[in-house]
Amino acid sequence: MSTNTISKETEIKLLNFFNVRIDPVEMAKTLRQVNFTMALCVLSEHETFQTEIIKIRDSFYWVNELAETLNPYLEVE
Repeated sequence: MSTNTISKETEIKLLNFFNVRIDPVEMAKTLRQVNFTMALCVLSEHETFQTEIIKIRDSFYWVNELAETLNPYLEVE
């Protein structure tokens, strides 16, 4: 995995988005619901090639990571 840095302008825009426009907890909940629904639909209704399954698995992981960043739900004991 490579690490990319974001510009200060992008960081400010992201902070503004999550602090003013949307509640991080609601965004995390929505991301989890959409992520689950998309993965379930693709894997259950379509014959999927192995390469696509890997892409879907990776995408599912990264969307969940974003949701965890916004609201650490899975880490709560």
